Amino acid sequence: MAELFRNLTLLLMTEKCFDKFFMENEFLDGPCLAALLSTCLGYGITVGAMMVKLPQIIKIMVAKSGEGISVVGTSLELLAAMITTSYNFLKAHAFSSYGDSYFITLQNSIIGFLVYYYSSSAVPAVFYLTAALSTTALLCYGMVPLNLLWYLQAMNIPMVFAGKMVQAVSNYKNGSTGQLSVVTVCLLFFGSASRIFTSIQDTGDQVMIIQYCVATLANFILLAQIYIYWDVPAAKKGGRKKDRSGNKKKQQ
Repeated sequence: MAELFRNLTLLLMTEKCFDKFFMENEFLDGPCLAALLSTCLGYGITVGAMMVKLPQIIKIMVAKSGEGISVVGTSLELLAAMITTSYNFLKAHAFSSYGDSYFITLQNSIIGFLVYYYSSSAVPAVFYLTAALSTTALLCYGMVPLNLLWYLQAMNIPMVFAGKMVQAVSNYKNGSTGQLSVVTVCLLFFGSASRIFTSIQDTGDQVMIIQYCVATLANFILLAQIYIYWDVPAAKKGGRKKDRSGNKKKQQ
């Protein structure tokens, strides 16, 4: 039983920290506490990322429409997640430090598939899904050298921001957030904000830290738009809409 406890605990901490906590009873050791918090938070974010896009996927399937979802924005976010996943995989970083990118890659691939499926046909939808998953697999198995992946990872910073801003501009032009899920955007915001700490603690990789800072800002902008357009329907009917106080007003 003691050996099982040790093996399970070592999934969350190093042997040095295990000895500090359970052999020397130094439960307030600063570096080990920070490392343990970062690892637990990283796995928590990864578990959350397994479901972060599900509300968005379900909303599209129920509506049978991808209205308001920017394919360009989704694809840029997908490409950024692909690069982050393969970069961290080849750098042999702990899965807890990038697992969310892996699951976001899978779920964004499905969102792109659904948007094409409901707006076009099954052929481009299947092509999109196949291309996304196969490219991710090839990147993870070294199709692109690690030094080049570093530059691609650095390019993720403007790419992540651009992908979110494409969606933000689309929301602004439509005067609505369409099928954009508030639950998904909230989870993405808090997840990227938490990743700033885990990246500092687990990898110290400046590119990763800056990327998550930018992603947090971009997700905040989308979250603010959801609040602003909360009472605006995805498709305006009859030339009238309600303002936030519930009063009707004419479209200009």
